[in-house]
Amino acid sequence: MGSLKRGLLVGLQTTWTLGKIIFPITLIVTIIGHTPLLDWLARILSPIMSLIGLSGEAAIPLVLGNVLNLYAAIGAILTLDLSVKEVFILAVMLSFSHNLLVESAVATKVGIRMSVVLAVRIGLALFSAAAINFFWQGGGEPAQYGFVSSAQTVEVTGWGAIIYQGLESAALGVFQLALIVIPIMVGIQIMKDLNWLNWFSKAMSPFTKMLGMKGNTSTTLAAGLVFGLAYGAGVMMQAVKEDGVKKKDLYLAFIFLVACHAVVEDTLLFIPLGIPIWPLFLIRLVTAIVLTILVAFIWNRLEKNNEQVTEEKVI
Repeated sequence: MGSLKRGLLVGLQTTWTLGKIIFPITLIVTIIGHTPLLDWLARILSPIMSLIGLSGEAAIPLVLGNVLNLYAAIGAILTLDLSVKEVFILAVMLSFSHNLLVESAVATKVGIRMSVVLAVRIGLALFSAAAINFFWQGGGEPAQYGFVSSAQTVEVTGWGAIIYQGLESAALGVFQLALIVIPIMVGIQIMKDLNWLNWFSKAMSPFTKMLGMKGNTSTTLAAGLVFGLAYGAGVMMQAVKEDGVKKKDLYLAFIFLVACHAVVEDTLLFIPLGIPIWPLFLIRLVTAIVLTILVAFIWNRLEKNNEQVTEEKVI
């Protein structure tokens, strides 16, 4: 009962904190959508965005998601008339590359170069978007945004009606956010109180070895997978400190996590956008596994070559 109460309080606090971001952004972008500014921005960015299968106006949630967070990006998406394919591409890109400023700063505190984190996350976002645009020929139908979709189809005139529509969309967006965030926070609190995170870390040891890392990296991976880079920073730094994770394993762990951190929470957040979430989940997981194994293989080969060169010099 205590876990449920604490989780509920944390969920409400998190919803309030994040709602203060998503509500004004949804309102502002809705109002901007009825001015020439959005059309002007769309025309400017259209040639660039078209290379990855997106319209010019899709740049708005992309920028907001990278500078701020997923909640800000989702708030902006809820105000735009996009196709299913565009929303899915945005979801995949934002899954790899969001909240860059905060999460990259976290990486530097743990001992990872910011340039590595930025290169991997932005590179994965652009590559995945280009690949989806090239291989997926469907998805041209208009996206449906859960509770908000019906409001978006109504033609409004006058500033009073426009502001009311913005307030309605913003409120519904925060409500849907609460329906997802609060259960997640309750679940995380229960995991903490039952000490399931340690059990999860032990269970992950074979998986970390498969990725080319030692077993003591499992706690770091578990914290990042469950809590994300930003929320799980304290747990991750403590795990690195107590478990004595080596620099190589730390880099491999972060390469995996920049592609697949908070994978359950981040994936669930896209449910209100009406896109298939299983492909989104699998794309992130498979990409993280393949990329980490590849980097570990190359790193091990370079280490062996360096050792051979050193031995030859000694001889």
